[in-house]
Amino acid sequence: MEKKQRILLAEDETKLGQVIKDEFTRNGYKVDLAINGAEASKLFNEHVYSMIILDINLPIKTGLVLCEEFRGKNKKVPILMLTAISEVNEKVIAFNNGADDYLVKPFHFDELFARVKTLIKRTTVVPDEANIIIDDLEINFSGKNASRGGTEINLTSKEFTLLVLLAKNKGKVISKQEILEKVWDLSFDTGTNTIEVYISFLRNKVDKLFEKKLIHTKPGFGYYIK
Repeated sequence: MEKKQRILLAEDETKLGQVIKDEFTRNGYKVDLAINGAEASKLFNEHVYSMIILDINLPIKTGLVLCEEFRGKNKKVPILMLTAISEVNEKVIAFNNGADDYLVKPFHFDELFARVKTLIKRTTVVPDEANIIIDDLEINFSGKNASRGGTEINLTSKEFTLLVLLAKNKGKVISKQEILEKVWDLSFDTGTNTIEVYISFLRNKVDKLFEKKLIHTKPGFGYYIK
């Protein structure tokens, strides 16, 4: 029998938290619900999770604090921030703290479920391709990491997936829609600037310290690597 994927959900709105837990349980997942940051931290240290879902405004320890804490202990587990806060600077902080995705309340459960399913799939399926090398950038599939000039680049699972998509299509312009479909598994534009934020993070990690830039934008069309 296939082992259930285990999710840690930190949500202080108890009714909403229970609804989300029930929906995921009905879809075959095992969910541990924490109503504050201290409880979430305790659960994280006691169990191995396939997915973390964090509200930002949690009592005792905020979701942002937990995100940074969890990412420091586990670099691979996918973390999704689920919050009513839609400000760009809050998203940037979350991504800097190690979040892989960010969904604003109110939301459709189908979208949440799709994002979670994709994040888990990206971290559990190990590609068998050979390493990709572009200039002095090397992408290692077995280790799910990348390096440039011999220095390892610390990437979240979503950043790694986006970098792989660009690298596999070296020289080809990838549209925002294609990125949504292949990285986020979404067939529709959510109206957020998530892709731009992730491209910015990739540039900071891959290009910032190097004179030669590898990640490029074709205005109005999309992004490419060469």
